[in-house]
Amino acid sequence: METKEYLQELVANARAAQQAFARLSQEDVDKAVKAIGKAVYDNAEELANLAVEETRMGRIDSKIAKCRNKSKSVWWRMKDKKSRGIIDRDEETGIVKVAKPIGVVGCVTATTNPVINPMHNSMCALKCGNAVIICPHPRAKNVGIRTVELMNKALDELGMPKHLIQIISEPTMELSAGLMSAVDLCVCTGGPALVKTAYSSGKPVYGVGQGNVQVLVDRDVDYNEVAKMVIAGRTFDNGVLCTCEQNVICPRDKADEMIAALKANGAYYVGSQEDAEKVRSSAFPDGVFNKEWTGTTVQQMADLAGLKGVPEDTKVIVCCTKGYARDEVLAKEKLFPMLALFLYDSWDECMEIARANLAMEGMGHSVVIHSNTTEHVEAVPGVVNVSRYAVNQVGGTALGGAMDNGLNPTTTLGCGTWGNNIISENLWYTHLMNVSRISYKVPGMYVPSDEEIWAE
Repeated sequence: METKEYLQELVANARAAQQAFARLSQEDVDKAVKAIGKAVYDNAEELANLAVEETRMGRIDSKIAKCRNKSKSVWWRMKDKKSRGIIDRDEETGIVKVAKPIGVVGCVTATTNPVINPMHNSMCALKCGNAVIICPHPRAKNVGIRTVELMNKALDELGMPKHLIQIISEPTMELSAGLMSAVDLCVCTGGPALVKTAYSSGKPVYGVGQGNVQVLVDRDVDYNEVAKMVIAGRTFDNGVLCTCEQNVICPRDKADEMIAALKANGAYYVGSQEDAEKVRSSAFPDGVFNKEWTGTTVQQMADLAGLKGVPEDTKVIVCCTKGYARDEVLAKEKLFPMLALFLYDSWDECMEIARANLAMEGMGHSVVIHSNTTEHVEAVPGVVNVSRYAVNQVGGTALGGAMDNGLNPTTTLGCGTWGNNIISENLWYTHLMNVSRISYKVPGMYVPSDEEIWAE
């Protein structure tokens, strides 16, 4: 079947399913959303193993954790929330908000999250009465197909309309681009080139910006606890997530303490510029990321860089630097379990290093701040333009939303106009609905005079 005909069939099936689904009650819609989340939760081990086997990327234990934590946090956060019909009445303004489905949502997914990305987008889309068509990455198509099979099995058991969730079984660039143009809205997660293609589709798009999470460490924190959190975030799924910690920026007079804490918690410190150069030239030859390093283990990294004597039980490699931003290629996003260490003398300098590193790569995404000084924490947004600031948390698992913070649980992290995105928050079901507004005249609403309006 030709590409155009194939997509037409998928979209026609989706529209028929969506129209039937849109007639169901909020209660029935929520049952469907819960069911597909629970399907991923219950089959986390199978899906995690499939993902690692097919993509050859990441860690099974991390992917199990992602499947379980993301599915339960998404459902818990959207449970009992209105997403159909009248969702809000504002007596003061006389505005009544009415939620409407968008229609058919296309989801182009990446290799890094081949399970929870389709799951999250499907849960958000169905919550609002939409149908979904997923285009997986070619290197993650089989685990994507299995994920959709399990979600559809759960929907079938509830008697839901067929074709609410579909997947392109043999994804290509042509089909991906065609899907973007054929649906009513597209959620696109992937590299900058893919997102740019989506923006050129002629349809509304939620895209993502590049990650490069900076970690700002103050003087007033427990360095051992910080080291534990930073390593936990940096090593999660072998560092392939955009939320993983990348660069640690700590006080110069605390450098020895920071390094000792990192080493005590499983880090190997590359303290010589000679060895650091081996890492730079292998991971970023001519300043360009070497994709061979994506999702590698510590020992694979050591072999690629020619580092000798790295213990087998090392969790993460920490590398010294020779500058920051464009003077240090290791300041870029690193899709492997490695941290770059930067030193500062004042908090202003700390913020400037973070700002400059992000200006080079990752503007708008996220930072992690370890500090017990509120003035320092709240000074950062005035200097560093990102959409999320996680305070005293594990960035790798917190920035995408967690059970113990207020960020929306998501797999699509908007980076605002800094990252060429339309949203500067975590994508949520509220972004996948149209909202109509009924405007009533408000009796007795105060209307000021012209003189009052323009008065000094």
